[in-house]
Amino acid sequence: MPEHLSAWSARSLPGKRLTDYSFVQRGGRACVLGQAKQSVSLWRRPLDLAAAQVEQLRFDVWIGDHAQQATVTAAETDDAPARILLGFDGDEGRLSMANRMQFELVRTLTGEAPPFATLMYVWDATAPPETLVVSARSDRIRKIVVGSGRKGLPAWHQIQRDVQADYQRAFGEAPGRLVSLALMTDADNTRSRAEACYGEILMLDDEARPLEGSLRF
Repeated sequence: MPEHLSAWSARSLPGKRLTDYSFVQRGGRACVLGQAKQSVSLWRRPLDLAAAQVEQLRFDVWIGDHAQQATVTAAETDDAPARILLGFDGDEGRLSMANRMQFELVRTLTGEAPPFATLMYVWDATAPPETLVVSARSDRIRKIVVGSGRKGLPAWHQIQRDVQADYQRAFGEAPGRLVSLALMTDADNTRSRAEACYGEILMLDDEARPLEGSLRF
């Protein structure tokens, strides 16, 4: 791993095969290649940023092969070639009893609680862009489709989002502190394969300057 990426590390999910993450070149660009083979895991880093600092999120992603039936709109096919996950802090005392029990279970299984809220940007095989999905596994995870389809792939795409507006839309309130950034390629639910490359992931301030914690090469 390049030394400047030492804050990033792999994160497995209980009972799941690991997606392979490696450093490669795609179309002359350095990137993190995610290759899922009936697998799912994250590559992530901790953050500590006031959400108000993050005016925009801009990321480059190369979308490769993935299953035609992979869509986050149904639990049984909830796979995606590329996901960007933003984790936010908040008051766990506001969570429902079911959420608190779920957080305790995750803490027991992994040694740490999940973020208070997770906003996930995904590439989907079929759901149209701007589709908003509440996770069937936890309503503290909400997904926004930012690109879809398999036509014209593989190819690079650049995506830019207003994080504060997206969080407000997804959760109905302003975000707390941004505490983690992760990427994920998965193909466990469809028992298939998926591939994507992640280029720079830039959290930009109000002058379009990258904030500390952005993924840069």
